[in-house]
Amino acid sequence: MIDLNQHKVKLDYPCSWEYKIVIKSEHNINPIVKEILEDREHKIAPSKASSKGKFESFSLKLTVHSDEDRTGIYQQLGKHERIKMVV
Repeated sequence: MIDLNQHKVKLDYPCSWEYKIVIKSEHNINPIVKEILEDREHKIAPSKASSKGKFESFSLKLTVHSDEDRTGIYQQLGKHERIKMVV
């Protein structure tokens, strides 16, 4: 069996990248993403809602320019107090 944690993804930058973000339904995703990305061009679209409606997920698409850029955005999203999960 291959351990995927042992292998690094080879990407050609810049490239388009998509993050899945889960937040509580009571929060608005737009100001959260703007706080992190500022004026950086991106697209955000609703994805799914939880069965009880407590959480919503969104697809965030943008161009990343390096591995550090891609992982840095992931970390910033993951640290935000209103974001429940980032994939």
